[in-house]
Amino acid sequence: MPLWHIYHPANTYTASDKESLAKEITAYYARFGLPEFYAVVLYHEIPADSFYVGGRATDASVRITVDHLARTLEDPEMRKRMTQGLDAMLAPYTHDRGLHLEFNVTEVPRDTWMIAGLFPPPIGSAAEHAWAKENRAIPY
Repeated sequence: MPLWHIYHPANTYTASDKESLAKEITAYYARFGLPEFYAVVLYHEIPADSFYVGGRATDASVRITVDHLARTLEDPEMRKRMTQGLDAMLAPYTHDRGLHLEFNVTEVPRDTWMIAGLFPPPIGSAAEHAWAKENRAIPY
């Protein structure tokens, strides 16, 4: 599961912006075979007097933390390409709007994660394909 926490100044994003970005994030992971319901995006509006960077209040900064549980990348070059790809995907919602962006991805051991009381099926397995097709956790 990719779990995204997007911290942003109040009124930075419209409901339409949020939905659009959440759909792009979901599509990014689905193209690698992950079930769409794995993608969770949480928006956190931060009041202008509660968002500080370098000790100064800001209304032009977005901070994103991403937890990867469904997949991890061992190869440093692949991690670099993934990070650059995420940055490019985020650009229309951040850089292109004059917003400062900082984000990080944390990779969590897969065996510490459950959905609906189930451990996720093995990567690439028939059960994982069934989860993707049904777009929900089902016993296997």
